[in-house]
Amino acid sequence: MSSVIETDDLCKNYLLGKQVVPVLKNVNFTVGKGDFVAIMGHSGAGKSTLLNILGCLDTPSSGIYNITGISVSTLSQSKLAQIRGSQIGFVFQNFNLLPKLTLYQNVELPLIYGNVTFSKRKSRVEKVLKLLDIWDRRDHKPNELSGGQKQRAAIARAIVKNPSIILADEPTGNLDSHTTSEILNVFTRLHQEGNTILVITHEQEVAARAQKVIYLEDGRIAE
Repeated sequence: MSSVIETDDLCKNYLLGKQVVPVLKNVNFTVGKGDFVAIMGHSGAGKSTLLNILGCLDTPSSGIYNITGISVSTLSQSKLAQIRGSQIGFVFQNFNLLPKLTLYQNVELPLIYGNVTFSKRKSRVEKVLKLLDIWDRRDHKPNELSGGQKQRAAIARAIVKNPSIILADEPTGNLDSHTTSEILNVFTRLHQEGNTILVITHEQEVAARAQKVIYLEDGRIAE
């Protein structure tokens, strides 16, 4: 199975005044195509820092990070933006939907930025909204949607451009238990259809759906 993500001795340090503060320390793991992986850890373990690097929002201080065979560790900001736009679908805890746009328009937006033609945009958006059972809500704005519908819209926006990996940051953190179960069923179905999914979470219920769980402790992967 080909690897979508590979890290080799990934480290991230921050400067606090003149003091160097290590946050990630020699992190090594691989995510194969079609894997469903959960990353867990206590507050301060380094999950957010790792998420920013995996999502090409930040670069490591040292070590190697490859996504679909591309070494992104030392890329410029413009190149990182290109990787984010083409390879990664983000799902956020707070949904990050634009309030003035309809559900349909929110999901269509990444395709507009990607210069996808109107006919292809229409086809792709309709496909993912029907897949996630929110086609009938397509003309509603975010304030007219339930929490579960907002998260389904966020997932639709993430997958509409067929990314190499779906990167989800605490995707059920703001949802009740019933809606959490519904959203986890969505992720399970996406995984069964061959999508590669990596979820940052502190919830055991979420991790239980994953094939593999990576535990971070003080910036290192726990044995």
